[in-house]
Amino acid sequence: MATLMSGSRIQPAASVLSSSIKRHVGFNSHLRSNCSLSPFHHSSFSFRRSGPRRSLSVSMSVTPLEACVKASITVPNKLGDCPFCQRVLLTLEEKHVPYDLKLVDLSNKPEWFLKINSEGKVPVVKFDEQWVADSDIITQTLEEKYPNPPLATPPDKSSVGSKIFSTFIAFLKSKDPNDGTEQALISELSSFNDHIKENGSFINGKEISAADLSLGPKLYHLEIALGHYKNWSVPDSLPYVKSYMKSIFSRESFANTRALPEDVIAGWRPKVFG
Repeated sequence: MATLMSGSRIQPAASVLSSSIKRHVGFNSHLRSNCSLSPFHHSSFSFRRSGPRRSLSVSMSVTPLEACVKASITVPNKLGDCPFCQRVLLTLEEKHVPYDLKLVDLSNKPEWFLKINSEGKVPVVKFDEQWVADSDIITQTLEEKYPNPPLATPPDKSSVGSKIFSTFIAFLKSKDPNDGTEQALISELSSFNDHIKENGSFINGKEISAADLSLGPKLYHLEIALGHYKNWSVPDSLPYVKSYMKSIFSRESFANTRALPEDVIAGWRPKVFG
């Protein structure tokens, strides 16, 4: 398995199977929470992001965390569409923890990956020589090991918006316009709209927290998949939801970790037509 590094600018890598990227950034001291093959397919290419060099707050000798995630099935060398993988990468980015990104093809699981995770699911992150699976556990571990900036969401707000993803999937899969799935989704979005209106820009108020990093990727999938397959978008009657989505999607961390729209569309196709 090759490791690709760059000390200044990070340039697009060549098409190399089972490769990795060094993410040199500053370092500071509910449905499934991982992706299997369905509905999110996987690929195995190296990935690098072009962009200016970022200042490090510690020595370059800091060892990046290794993170196995989904890769694009539509374009070589791009990150795939798993929202649980993006949740983990968002947490790493928001905490400025350097990481070594490894893109894995779970439709043709490489032997090295099965050795570290016999279930063959992503995301998986290596902490202290131990591979840890499940985005819930990974993000909790990151909060414990890298407490600054703090991202923990208070227990009374941690479940805000948690039913949006399941109602989105039900509506996306629905073939009957009168089965109530659209209204169920609108109801959940309306409750979330009221929460943001009363509490501030994010779930926990003015500052982003772990709950936002979990919900944001799911709303990204909602926007793209429903727009493509049902010509549907969040109603204008829910302005705080629309503003929230804009705020999340415009963050640098989100831009660095989001999937290509064509991957989101391809990833949900089996759920729509299967």
